[in-house]
Amino acid sequence: MKTLQLFTAGLESIPAASAWYLADLAEARGRQELYSRQSPQRLKVLREHAVVESAVSSNRIEGIEIDQERVKPVLFGRALLRDRDEEEVRGYREALNFIHEGAAEIPVTEETILKLHKTSRGDVWDAGRYKERDGDIIERYPDGRQRVRFETVRVADTAECMKALVNLWSRAIDERWVHPLLALASFNLDFLCIHPFRDGNGRVSRLLLLLQCYHLGFEVGRYISLERLIEQRKDRYYEILETSSQGWHDGRHNPWPYIQFVLSVLREAYKEFESRLTLTKSPRGAKREQVETSATNFRRPFTLGDMERACPGVSRDMIRKVLRDLRKQGVLDCLGRGPAARWKKR
Repeated sequence: MKTLQLFTAGLESIPAASAWYLADLAEARGRQELYSRQSPQRLKVLREHAVVESAVSSNRIEGIEIDQERVKPVLFGRALLRDRDEEEVRGYREALNFIHEGAAEIPVTEETILKLHKTSRGDVWDAGRYKERDGDIIERYPDGRQRVRFETVRVADTAECMKALVNLWSRAIDERWVHPLLALASFNLDFLCIHPFRDGNGRVSRLLLLLQCYHLGFEVGRYISLERLIEQRKDRYYEILETSSQGWHDGRHNPWPYIQFVLSVLREAYKEFESRLTLTKSPRGAKREQVETSATNFRRPFTLGDMERACPGVSRDMIRKVLRDLRKQGVLDCLGRGPAARWKKR
């Protein structure tokens, strides 16, 4: 809540980059209804892809990954779950469905936050309960060294801080002493700094981001996975989170790097949403389109394995075929041979 507290007196000015993001997002929201009326079939495909990508990416950020061939049975079928990782991926999908189907009726309260944690964490013993032991965020190095990346809020203060955070969010939206999107990003940073749960904080933060975007009228998360965009910037995400959390306990931190990161993810989501819906219609299948879009969205050279993670549910043979076609069309270059070969946009 330290970030939202900083803004209670209002802002005389904001960084230029943040102002640009806010202007771009206001325009994107203005076009949102127009795009959302187009091609119901294509929108349906985007919604399905977004659910898959969100459930897989949000868990993978935390080191939880399941076999690619198990993605669809776990997310959409009734297959028996094989292990804890599959339970958590399915749980996240259920939390997504809860938000997508009823966001307007779901308030941002402690009860909602606990429910999202309980749903996304499956049957783990402390699902839906605040942490019971103090635990800082520790970074461990391959040589055995470790360091405290961030000192989280103590157990004794967690409930009080969460109550204050929820109240400040409500005030920020009702009283408008800060732009709602700035309040949204600030809430997200404060939640991660409080770190109210033993495990699963990152996943709950991303579910709350989606829910609060809905509340503010930014519904792009229904069609484009915000979690995937964050995962693609995972290293940068953790660097910025550490930077903006320094001095948080004393209210001396600089929240703007993290705020701008969140705004940039939302802007990128809208750009991708609009580009997918303005593509020339063709007889290509949805899976082929998914692979083509993912391949051209990579900013750096990527491997076949990267493509499989970006396109859960698409077979390796299909990915190979589309990559070869894109190379023939002059869209991609292939660097090397075999499964370890890297591809890059020409």
